[in-house]
Amino acid sequence: MNAAPADQIRLLDVQALDVRLQQLAHKRKALPEHAEIESLTKDLTQLKDLLVAAQTEESDCAREQTKAEQDVDQVRQRAVRDQQRLDSGAVTSPKDLENLQREIASLAKRQGDLEDVVLEVMERRESAQERVGELTERVESVQAKIDDATARRDAAFEEIDGEATTVTKEREVVSGSVPADLLKLYDKLREKEGGVGAARLYQRRCEGCRLELNITELNEVRAAAPDAVVRCENCRRILVRTSESGL
Repeated sequence: MNAAPADQIRLLDVQALDVRLQQLAHKRKALPEHAEIESLTKDLTQLKDLLVAAQTEESDCAREQTKAEQDVDQVRQRAVRDQQRLDSGAVTSPKDLENLQREIASLAKRQGDLEDVVLEVMERRESAQERVGELTERVESVQAKIDDATARRDAAFEEIDGEATTVTKEREVVSGSVPADLLKLYDKLREKEGGVGAARLYQRRCEGCRLELNITELNEVRAAAPDAVVRCENCRRILVRTSESGL
């Protein structure tokens, strides 16, 4: 393949722009906010799971408290009715009076036991409510950190993407002045060789593979016509000659 020396040198400009685009893509992918958001999101997921568990416990305690209070109320109402019967004088049989008094005493003990249950459930519910409040604050705090990190990441995205757009447009202009067949070869090599398709020959060294050309290779390059598209024998990239090639 042949191409004017000026076109080959412009290929180095295209390569420089492609390298910059690679750097921007890497920078976008390697932003520290990515790891920060990932770590915080894991923490948030765990906290939300704990919060759901605490809310479930509080809800269970609320139902248990309601049931226990209803049991207390039922026993209290029955005790009131028995006491009213006793006070009314309607029960005259000594045996019935004894049974009624015994039942009233039993109901009083039962009520006391149930009220103890209510207090125990209320204490557990209060503890669960405190846990819910604590976890809610922690969830809100972590979410705020995620929102902050996300805003910083998006701002960085905007800056990087803006520069990438500018560089892409510049590449379109520069590559448009490079012969199509030369650009096609360059793009093919760039994809194959880790993003570098053309390299400068500087002081007898290929800047693509960083290897110095041996005497035979140098002689071949020296003998090549100025418009010949030379390839590095080591990495097979397009080797662009300049006044600093040391030939």
